[in-house]
Amino acid sequence: MEFFPALTADHRAFVARQPVFFVATAAEGARINLSPKGMDSFRVLDANTVAYLDVGGSGNETNAHLAADGRITIMFCAFDQPALIFRIYGRGTAVLPQDDRWAELHARFTPLPGTRQIFLIAVDQVQTSCGWGVPFMTLERERPTLSKYHAARSDADRLATWAGRGTSIDGLPTRVPTVAPDAVETPGA
Repeated sequence: MEFFPALTADHRAFVARQPVFFVATAAEGARINLSPKGMDSFRVLDANTVAYLDVGGSGNETNAHLAADGRITIMFCAFDQPALIFRIYGRGTAVLPQDDRWAELHARFTPLPGTRQIFLIAVDQVQTSCGWGVPFMTLERERPTLSKYHAARSDADRLATWAGRGTSIDGLPTRVPTVAPDAVETPGA
């Protein structure tokens, strides 16, 4: 096990090859949330800043936990060679389409149907460990179900659904988009 104060070039290359990552957050009095993510939604912005694009799904626990506590852990693990587990520890915040930084951050991602927010994470520390217990697996393909679901709905429908989900499963408040992600102009466009 080794700790680093920031992401190195080797860390960035490893992250870029991974098709899936896991996000963990917690807040006092609430359940620990652990979610898998994919869909080419993770970006390293610089050695001390990362972000991921969040597509609306069943809940919004990460938003609620970051608003209440701020701590977040991202984990990548290699399912090929060489074996490696890579964790990013940091403090995160949700950036929604109505926020000032939205257009700048959103331009760094491939647009995905149902985009709800971007989680911006200030990296405190990163950790590598062996990963020898992780099985070998191969990616067959991305699952298209969530993208198809959102592509079949209008922006107004999504915004209305999200407006009705202003709390986490433990009753913590969440921030929800009030404008569609693509309604915000990208700088220089």
